[in-house]
Amino acid sequence: MAELKTKATEVAVENFMASLPEERRREEARALDAIYRRVTRLEPKMWGPSIIGYGSYDYRYDSGRTGTMCKAGFSPRKAALTLYLVGNHGSRQAEADALFARLGKHSTGKACLYIKRLDQVDIDALEGLIALSWELMAERYPS
Repeated sequence: MAELKTKATEVAVENFMASLPEERRREEARALDAIYRRVTRLEPKMWGPSIIGYGSYDYRYDSGRTGTMCKAGFSPRKAALTLYLVGNHGSRQAEADALFARLGKHSTGKACLYIKRLDQVDIDALEGLIALSWELMAERYPS
């Protein structure tokens, strides 16, 4: 089985953020980091070369493959800020839908939220989505 590329590293998060080529992305990364620290009450770690992650959980797929990943995190990519959120909101789907409706300009994938510019979204709705995802991950993967 191939070794996972996305795992916690010893790279300093601040060094990674400082190395981002665009000033706007550096500022957005710092703003998101502040939100995640407030919500999770954790210091971040780098996961792989470009994900800033908070906490961790162990998973096991039906195939038997296992791994460890951050419970919450984001990546300040060139094309968009990518936030890794819980993929299924379960009984709290209506709450998630209301937050997404307020959020503003964004797109989504299975468990990803893509934002081109942080100044184009409602920061309170964004923090609500991050908090909701964190709460659901903590329920599904208690420490």
